[in-house]
Order: sequence, then C-alpha cells, then structure tokens
Amino acid sequence: MPVKKGAEIAPAEGKLGVLLVGLGAVSTTFIAGVEAIKQGLADPVGSLTQMGTIRLGKRTDNRVPKIKDIVPLADLNDLVFGAWDIFPDSAYEAAMHAGVLEKDLLNKVKKPLQKIKPMKAVFDQTYVKRLSGENVKQGKNKLVLAKQLIDDIAEFKRKHKCDRLVMIWAASTEIFMKQHAVHRNLQSFEQAMRENHKAIAPSMVYAYAALKSGIPFANGAPNLTVDIPALMDLANQQGAAVCGKDFKTGQTLMKTILAPGLKSRMLGLHGWYSTNILGNRDGEVLDDPDSFKTKEESKLSVLEYILQPEVYPQLYKDFSHVVRINYYPPRGDNKEGWDNIDIFGWLGYKMQIKIDFLCRDSILAAPIVLDLALFLDLAQRTKMKGVQEWLSFYFKSPMTAPGLYPEHDIFIQLMKLKNTLRHVLGEDLITHLGTEYYD
Repeated sequence: MPVKKGAEIAPAEGKLGVLLVGLGAVSTTFIAGVEAIKQGLADPVGSLTQMGTIRLGKRTDNRVPKIKDIVPLADLNDLVFGAWDIFPDSAYEAAMHAGVLEKDLLNKVKKPLQKIKPMKAVFDQTYVKRLSGENVKQGKNKLVLAKQLIDDIAEFKRKHKCDRLVMIWAASTEIFMKQHAVHRNLQSFEQAMRENHKAIAPSMVYAYAALKSGIPFANGAPNLTVDIPALMDLANQQGAAVCGKDFKTGQTLMKTILAPGLKSRMLGLHGWYSTNILGNRDGEVLDDPDSFKTKEESKLSVLEYILQPEVYPQLYKDFSHVVRINYYPPRGDNKEGWDNIDIFGWLGYKMQIKIDFLCRDSILAAPIVLDLALFLDLAQRTKMKGVQEWLSFYFKSPMTAPGLYPEHDIFIQLMKLKNTLRHVLGEDLITHLGTEYYD
C-alpha cells in the first residue's frame, strides 16, 4: 500500500466497470440508486465520496471542499455495471423481488436495470447451504471455472468499452473456514483448484480471477477470501488493490460509534447483548449455523479490539459479549437490531444503555459499495497495491498487514481515510494538535 506524498494519480478517463458478485438486495439497491441519482431523483445520502468534505490546511484557511471536487474520482455517469448471480433475473426483476426500493422509483430506472443480465455464477451449495440456483457455471475443476470468470471479465470490458474495472463481492456469507496449507502460496493454491480441494471456496475463485485480470477486489462478506497468503502474493504481483471484509452497516456500525465513546470517558462494561431479526436472503443464509459462525466471528471481534481489555482490565476484563441473528421472513430487508449494554461508572455504580435500531440493511450497504468502487479505482490509478487499510472505515473485519491488529474505532478509521487522501494529494496531514493557533 505505501505511496509517496503527492503521488502521481492517473486520470479517471473513460468508463469504469463495476463487477458485482451477487445481484441481490445490496447490488440492485446500489445500481438502482446510482441510476436514480444520475437522473436527479434522489441524493447520494450515506456516500462519503459524493457528500463528504475534507479539510485541507489550517482551520483558519477555510478550505473544506467536497471530496469529489478535490480527489480525482470516477464520475457516476462513467460507471457501467455487471454482475454474476445464481438466478437469471435482470437487475430490475431482482430489485423488484428484493423489495427494498419502492416500485415507483424502480419503474423510473427500469430501462437501465433491465439491460443488466447476470452472467452465470461460480457456485457450490456446500459453501452456502440455504441457497440454490440454476444460473451456474459448469467445469471440471475450480481452475477451469476461474478461467471462465477471467473470460467473462475480458468480454465485459470489451463489450462495454471500459477503461478500468473493479470487482466487489456482494454475495452471501459462506461457511466458516480457517486457513489451510493449500493457501500458503500461489502454486499450492492453483494445484488445489485443479484438484477441487474443499479449502477453495467460490469467493476465492472470484478473487483469483479478479487479481489474475489485474483488477482490484473488495470483499463485502466475512468469508475467508482474499485474506490468504496465496492471494495476497498474487495481488502484490499484479499490482492490484484489495480490501475487506464484511460491510459495516447496522448493529456493528453502532458498536463502532458507541464503544469508542465509552472508552474515551473510561466507563466500564460488564456486558453487551446483541440480537437481530431480518428476513432477506442474507437472513435466510445466516440461518445456517456454519454461515452464522462466519458472521459471528466478524461481529464479535469489534469490541475486543476497540476496548482493549488487556490494557484496561479494571474496565473491560471478561466482559460478556453475545450476538444472535434470527431469520424472520416478515421483516424482509428491514433489519432490527436490539442491544442491551450493561456499563458501570464512578465508584462502580451500574448503568444501562438500550438501543433499538430499525434499519434497512441494503440502504446502509449501497453507498458503501459506491464508495469502495470509486476509492479502489483511485487506489489502482495511484498504484497503491495490496491491502488498503485506509478503507477499514467500511468494514466489520478490516484487513491489515500480517501481525498488525485492525483498527475498529470508526473515528480513527475516518481520520486514517481522510489523511490518506490528503497524503496522495500532497497536502499536510491533520493531527488536530493545534498548537500553531496559540503561538
């Protein structure tokens, strides 16, 4: 990832193809949203690239441009969308089925959505037990399937006359997996693909195809995917940017906002009980214990890293952290997350915080997909290869360099992101020390 201050950034000329793995609720809400914004039907609420600002220089300089006005990002009108999915429905049909957006809005962007037909997917029900579909590739082994994806990528780029591409995993959570010996290097990984080894999940096949094609890859689910030595080596060899994992949307978003506040005031924690109900495809997939295990690992790690019980044992040692997810079909995409937080303050006196977050999962995820597509493209044009830790802001389980613990505090993450932008623009970093105002 290292890049010099004031790095040379290739211009964002021509079309940027955004390739989505999965054409479900998140992807269709993202695509329909971008089309609606382009038509002036809505604002890009939730998108840092479109609505966020960045302070440059001293507070007294009053230089606070919008990020998109100072950072050379791709224009929304230059985005072209493609996808793979196990169902053959067009983006319009899939969006109607997902039921996230109102039919009136979808009908206004029907034409561009109808043109997006998913390519056949690489899929194995072993890894996502609650789903099945017929729009699936066939091949004698996983390496053959990867080469079919590489052909898809090349054909999409040619057909749509794209200058650049990015790939984002927006598909379902796969079963829990640990790193295996076959993941240790590219040679063993490719041999395992030839042998259809069970340690090679479909998401890894997509990541391999993206990196072999020299395009950046983001993992929006908690799967073990690109975060293995073989694929990290490939990313660095190919000069491709990668980031992940697991879009930070509902309950975990709230934890990364609230937990830093408790810690900053040195308030103690006895326990944090979290439960969710959701009824979309994600909820159905997570109803399987093996897929839930993957999600649980992602959600549980957040508080440990933020609160640092080993550093603050009097406040956070042995706190209880419980996470539950329940599939409840009537709720659809409108997820509800309840949190009961048992804290203590001065002299050990107990207090409670209760949160009931009635959120819309895909509404929170869609702007993340947009920002990641634009920032990954920026990273690629700036030759920032490998793990993009500055994009931790968007993930529940941020990827880092080997041996480095992830930063989960959302306010530190945002500072890291904006300072990275300042760095590549050749601007001074902002530390908030502020002594120069009192000289």
